[in-house]
Amino acid sequence: MTSDNPPSGGAANPRARALSTLRGAGIPLLILGLAAVLIAVDFLPLPEGVSPDSVRTGILVVFTIASWAMNLLPEPLTTLLFFLAAMLFHIAAPTTVFAGFATPTWWLVLGGTIVGIAIRTTGLGPRLGRLFFGRARGGYRYFIAMVVVASVSLAFLMPSTMGRVLLLVPIVMGLADRLGFTPGRTGRTGLIMATAMGSYLPSTAVLPANVPNTVLMGAADALYGIKLQYGAYLLLHFPVLGLVKGAVLIWLICRLFPDTVEPQAATTTTAPGRLSSGEGRLVFLLVLMLSLFASDFWHGVSPAWVCLGAGLICLLPQSGLVSSKELQQGLAIGPLLYVAGFLSLSAVIAQSGLGAWAGRGMLDLAGMTPDHPLANIPLLAAIYAGIGLLTTLPGLPAVLTPVAGEFAQASGLSIETVLKLQVPVFATVFIPYQSPPMMIAMLIGGASMKDGLKLCLVLSAITIAVILPLNFAWWWLLGEFDF
Repeated sequence: MTSDNPPSGGAANPRARALSTLRGAGIPLLILGLAAVLIAVDFLPLPEGVSPDSVRTGILVVFTIASWAMNLLPEPLTTLLFFLAAMLFHIAAPTTVFAGFATPTWWLVLGGTIVGIAIRTTGLGPRLGRLFFGRARGGYRYFIAMVVVASVSLAFLMPSTMGRVLLLVPIVMGLADRLGFTPGRTGRTGLIMATAMGSYLPSTAVLPANVPNTVLMGAADALYGIKLQYGAYLLLHFPVLGLVKGAVLIWLICRLFPDTVEPQAATTTTAPGRLSSGEGRLVFLLVLMLSLFASDFWHGVSPAWVCLGAGLICLLPQSGLVSSKELQQGLAIGPLLYVAGFLSLSAVIAQSGLGAWAGRGMLDLAGMTPDHPLANIPLLAAIYAGIGLLTTLPGLPAVLTPVAGEFAQASGLSIETVLKLQVPVFATVFIPYQSPPMMIAMLIGGASMKDGLKLCLVLSAITIAVILPLNFAWWWLLGEFDF
């Protein structure tokens, strides 16, 4: 028996098509609107001492960050629009606008992506997943916890967050495949987010396990003669920002991305068998690469060039690891453009002085008095967070450390305390864009910006309400505050 009524889902199709058409029409209007605003700056009355170029820089920076954060435009389109507008309106010199392509980070991502393709195509990814997680017997929460613990543990051995992400994501994707978490399933997203955030957030409490605390360590010593010690730094930050926040992260991922592991997937593993010749060569290359990562203090070669060299070896026909066809199929240009875009945006912000200007402006608005140092702590944290949204978290110490003296004088806190207050802030991510390693993990693993934004915002709210007060109470117990 047939029915003249349309299927239940059919009524939604016209609405979906209408929304798609509206969005499609809105994209060119948004681009034209940005161009019109940038042109109109020349005809607007500006405050004394404010140049049209600085206003245009601020407008383009805010638009680009907002578009990435809220997905106003597709990410590659936003990135290319930033490059084009920056050049057309002379926002900065070409060497600054395209600085992202010249940074070691971009080449680290490129090399790591090629190595990741080799890990997948040779079958080494699932094998490593069985090696690291094959003995695990538990439910979904247990596997999320294992991934976070593995991510945090690696921070004590491998100083590059980006390197840890590039190593772990293919392994975790192999684990997801073994557990039956196909692309698009919430369990797969949960595992990827556990890798992305587990690799970055707790490592901010380990010196020097990522870029922000390494920059802070160097700048504090160079500018103020303050030497951050490994043990003291770990004791001050890791109990709360590492252990407590890691536990909250595990709980939150399981709440926001719930899934179940089938019993047979959690308890049954196939026999690993012998390594193929390609897997054997790749294992040797990975061991060599990790050894060079861990010993960079001795040989002085950046992890970026180690990773790029490993990627080139994978592409050699003699290695038999990645063919031209596999490279074309596995190398996505979108993520690489995005990485270059946010690195270039950081360079533009740094050259323009926008971050320092915003910091001083917010400091003036805050109206701090040195007579109330305790009340000034949340104000300073709020100022730092605002600058972090503008500069990305790796650039935060570079912007804030030179003006720490001004912040200390205004707040009544010591310079050392003002410097250390940066750590809880760059350990709090409101938007995935703020942390390049997190974004890379999400892009490689296939997690959406929407999922990342949801997790970041909820975790940030918990951090502000619970974790930061607990952290500052821990500082008080340790005698960090001298008032």
